[in-house]
Amino acid sequence: MSPFSLEGKVAVVTGANTGLGQGVAEALAKAGADVVAVGRTPPADTEAAVKAAGRRFHAISADLGSIEPVGRIVQETVDTLGGLDILVNNAGIIRRADAIEFTEADWDAVMDVNLKTAFFLSQAAAKHMLKNGGGKIINIASMLSFQGGIRVPSYTASKSGIAGLTKLLANEWAAKGVNVNAIAPGYFETNNTEALRKDESRNRDILARIPAGRWGDPSDLGGAAVFLSSRAADYVHGTILPVDGGWLAR
Repeated sequence: MSPFSLEGKVAVVTGANTGLGQGVAEALAKAGADVVAVGRTPPADTEAAVKAAGRRFHAISADLGSIEPVGRIVQETVDTLGGLDILVNNAGIIRRADAIEFTEADWDAVMDVNLKTAFFLSQAAAKHMLKNGGGKIINIASMLSFQGGIRVPSYTASKSGIAGLTKLLANEWAAKGVNVNAIAPGYFETNNTEALRKDESRNRDILARIPAGRWGDPSDLGGAAVFLSSRAADYVHGTILPVDGGWLAR
């Protein structure tokens, strides 16, 4: 069997109804994994893509602005599909405002989804994985895990936190068979970047700095997700893998 095969694996992908999460879920399914999609809205397109790849699919409705659903997500996954081998913490939100005017509500909303729930869902998944021979956890970081950005203070803080958390969890769980790594997407065509792409000057400036000369498509994230989910990455721990069209090389 190919070291990149995910045949027989069960993957949970949060925020899989659209954008990056949908691209990751489809790629994992094409590599052989059954997929559980977690989010607030019905993931009809993701379901169709996973089933077209010949894999089982299950949707769990949950608001990840709270840690309340995390235990249910893990238990329902195991009960429905028989296990949990891969967790992709993709769900995330963003709020934009100048730092001088940023509100506590916007700070808390972003930190709760992007960092707090990602940690506690990782914890819940790891409790299962550690008892069952190991697993793979992939966090979705950002270019702002490396850079400061502008007008997104809570997003930058949360994604910097994700980078640190990835390394901490790898330190604790690597010897126990659980790989924890992160993917740092560059500028992708998603709902979170719609405002940037509609701003003519910002869009022009961003494209001028990307060596690849284009915004990323969610499908561009698939290869990295499959690699970090597979046996090919068994000795990869605590890494943050940029998939950015060369942005950080500039």
